[in-house]
Amino acid sequence: MDSNQWLVVGLGNPGPGYAGNRHNVGQMVLAELADRVSSSFKSHRTNSSIAEGRTGIEGPRLILAKPSTFMNVSGGPVAGLMNYYKIDPSHLIVVHDELDIPFDSLRLKFGGGHGGHNGVRDIIAALGTGDFTRVRVGVGRPPGRQPAADYVLKDFSGEERKVLPNLLSDAADAIEQIAREGLSAAQLRWHTSTTEK
Repeated sequence: MDSNQWLVVGLGNPGPGYAGNRHNVGQMVLAELADRVSSSFKSHRTNSSIAEGRTGIEGPRLILAKPSTFMNVSGGPVAGLMNYYKIDPSHLIVVHDELDIPFDSLRLKFGGGHGGHNGVRDIIAALGTGDFTRVRVGVGRPPGRQPAADYVLKDFSGEERKVLPNLLSDAADAIEQIAREGLSAAQLRWHTSTTEK
């Protein structure tokens, strides 16, 4: 196992109809990271699309993966990728939308439960452990009585889209920092800065 290698999985649903949904913000973050490492996504035998590159000349190697399955059955592709690349769960980062965090905020954590997120639930079930890092990208709660399931399957609003590039860039920065410096250093930076927004 290469200790300087990380598998970064962006959760979402396949197909152009879902591409701009709040639920697909994890895959939007991976698109930002792929641009940074000058790589493009290619289909992989694990029912995923992957892009690979290093953060800096001697920086960590990132394997960026977007499962080709629907969100709720992300576990199979993630388990396949970890087996193929011989990645330990401690070097897995899952990027996903989070209703319980305000829009334009990030929270970083290691381990714990799925918090009601079905994509994370399926990954935990497939791996048999929750001991991996999560980059939780805040999309906020739906207004009024709109069901959460409908809200996350809608595109970001016009006002949100003005801020979205900054949020995606922040999430990509956080992932790079986790890979380079560790989770604690990234939490110190991002939890403080997002609280002050």
